[in-house]
Amino acid sequence: MIKFLDLQKINAQYEQELKEAANRVIDSGWYLQGNNLKEFESNLSRYTTVDHTVGVGNGLDALRLILRGYIEMGVMKEGDEVIVPANTYIATILAITDNRLKPVLVEPDLATYNLDISRIEDNITSRTKAIMVVHLYGQVCWSEQLENIAQKYDLKIIEDNAQAIGAEFNYKNGKVKKTGALGDAAGFSFYPGKNLGALGDAGAVTTNDPKLAEVIRALGNYGSKKKYINEFQGLNSRMDELQAAFLNVKLKYIDSDNQKRREIADFYLKNIDHLKLSLPKMAGDVDVSKKMNHVWHLFVIRTIERDKLQTSLSIKGIETLIHYPIPAHKQKAYKTLNKLKLPIAEKIHGEVLSLPISPLLSVKEMQNIVIEINRLIEY
Repeated sequence: MIKFLDLQKINAQYEQELKEAANRVIDSGWYLQGNNLKEFESNLSRYTTVDHTVGVGNGLDALRLILRGYIEMGVMKEGDEVIVPANTYIATILAITDNRLKPVLVEPDLATYNLDISRIEDNITSRTKAIMVVHLYGQVCWSEQLENIAQKYDLKIIEDNAQAIGAEFNYKNGKVKKTGALGDAAGFSFYPGKNLGALGDAGAVTTNDPKLAEVIRALGNYGSKKKYINEFQGLNSRMDELQAAFLNVKLKYIDSDNQKRREIADFYLKNIDHLKLSLPKMAGDVDVSKKMNHVWHLFVIRTIERDKLQTSLSIKGIETLIHYPIPAHKQKAYKTLNKLKLPIAEKIHGEVLSLPISPLLSVKEMQNIVIEINRLIEY
């Protein structure tokens, strides 16, 4: 059986370090808002090259708190609009509606699956206050055109960086920035299955705005900067000391793990040969193992016969997943959006299938996956 993602095997690589980290936290007697969190926030700030990191409870809360922070600062108000890709995971949209803001769903690019930046300007109104880009599946969603649009209309750019820690964007002038440092603020998820995964729920916000960071830190701590003094109607969303300690261990290995993912993606792209499949598209070099703008959180193929392919691979002992089977605007939770016509997003959701791309995938396993896919001509 080739598992889609063997978390036990992944964490076994760091078993001794993780156990030592857990013992240090247990022995310290300090389990929230302590030195492990401070160390992780400092390490993530240094890694992404931002001024401020705030550890929070999970990736959804990271996005919720960014928007709530802007509301408390007077940058946004109830009813304002946030542009967001139509094919993102529902958490991105939940963060918007939870703050009584209006999501404006924009079609993705069918080639990259990321927000189609060329469609943004047509969706801007007098109520638009932000663009929330999602670096979907691990590929950077950014351009200098995007920055120009935001500047022209005085919009905030918020990154949903749940899937792309370590990915880089190259500017035309040679400057390079990591995701998490591109926009005005970014939300990270450290859900166990992410490239940088905790051993439970955890998330973070990164920003270069000191005021926003201060407000978000207070909001995630019951709205309090000082104990028992509450400036905001906040919530409880704090990264605990155990998760911070685990993440401090695993952050050291993120670049090497991401590189292994690139090499697996490169192997798939060079060896999968099936007329009924659409493989991920990247501009430029064929050798994607050298392209730093993608960290391959997921390797997603498309086919109109997705369900047949998934069943056939399962019979052969190859586990695959669908990210995501139902678009947000077709979910029962968003009945008011159900009538929207978003054919590109709907096509993507109806055809995508994610192949195993764990950094521990062996050469033999990769070869078996490719052989079985290429063999299934009449699936």
